[in-house]
Amino acid sequence: MHRRFLNVATIAALLLTACQSTATRDFVSDRISVTTRGSGPDLILIPGLTGQSAEAWAGVADTLDDRYRLHLVQVNGFAGVAAGANAEGPVSAPAAEEIARYIREAGLARPAVIGHSMGGSIGLMLAARHPELVGRLMVVDMMPFMGGMFGPAAATPEGLRGIADQARGQILGSPPGTGLLAQMFQGMTLKSEMQPVLMRHLRESDQRTVANAFHELIVTDLRPELARITAPLTVLYVQPANTPTPISPEQFDATMAGLYANAPNARLVKIDDSRHFIHWDQPARFVAEVDALMRR
Repeated sequence: MHRRFLNVATIAALLLTACQSTATRDFVSDRISVTTRGSGPDLILIPGLTGQSAEAWAGVADTLDDRYRLHLVQVNGFAGVAAGANAEGPVSAPAAEEIARYIREAGLARPAVIGHSMGGSIGLMLAARHPELVGRLMVVDMMPFMGGMFGPAAATPEGLRGIADQARGQILGSPPGTGLLAQMFQGMTLKSEMQPVLMRHLRESDQRTVANAFHELIVTDLRPELARITAPLTVLYVQPANTPTPISPEQFDATMAGLYANAPNARLVKIDDSRHFIHWDQPARFVAEVDALMRR
């Protein structure tokens, strides 16, 4: 009887996995695609601006898929993937809505969501606008209002629209892989072997999609929406290597705490000896924080 029970349980688990895999294969979107690997609790991974999902998470995914079922989101228009609907207008907000649709159609029960940089903004949008769908959220080195980096402390999205327009124009007017973003991407990782990967993703991305996505990030302020997030939230962040105005570690920590003050379940964790790509520079620490999130 015990052996028969185990067989039935095993068959049920295989059927559930097969159903979920079918739902993944059947999901069609003109803004994102999703691939799955591993087994265990569901974990959605969203890369940042220009990121190619399989490469962006490659190192840590090899560890995480031993105990989690990973759903790797690829945003259309980045790293050689055709832009589709992302060629025009906002990118992050529509992508968040498509991930919400994916969660529903794949039958996922409040999966954990991890987003790096722009992917963190997408994760915040998803958790704030569809709190019933997200079980846990990790934001990797992203502010809820990136525009604050481009203006004074009291800056507003509308007040920064001119700067956002100018940035979009500079991106569109530069040869692929050069200009504003190429300068910003330099030094975003301590791993010298990953810098060429980062720059290749930029060169191979659709410039209209990148320009529109960057514009959207500057003029999007998610701080008023943070209170809607009901899932446990972990924010990993680093001290910026280069800022126009020098800022002390204490000042920057206070700034990050203030930006996430509206999030009731936020846990902010500063990662030392790392640049923007924490999961590349400190993979063991990153995986440990993921495991800690999954226990919350």
